[in-house]
Amino acid sequence: QVHLVESGGGSVQAGGSLRLKCEVSGYSGSSTCFGWLRQVPGKERELVSTFSTFDRSSDYEDTVKGRFIVDRDDAKNTVSLQMNNLRPEDTAMYYCAAKFTRTCTILLGPRPFNHLGKGTQVTVSS
Repeated sequence: QVHLVESGGGSVQAGGSLRLKCEVSGYSGSSTCFGWLRQVPGKERELVSTFSTFDRSSDYEDTVKGRFIVDRDDAKNTVSLQMNNLRPEDTAMYYCAAKFTRTCTILLGPRPFNHLGKGTQVTVSS
């Protein structure tokens, strides 16, 4: 059973940066798609970034391209999301997620991810 724990959320002003970290345990080493999802109350969860352990590719939702960077540290078994030039519309609860699959692009969408952490809140003020 994969266990995911997020950290690094907080409050920043627009234009600022945050780095979210997801600590992964119970990982078997199978080809995995790690995703970062976000959700605002009253709205559906959306997938903003993916990282594939199969080919180490990453993908991003259009509104975060060029601002967010996802990476994985195999030695520490973490997946991080560097968020730069944050905007008020980035305010959301951010979740780390995983699915054992080689298919790993933003087109996957949020629903296939069957392992989620509890989330970390990101608040961006204008």
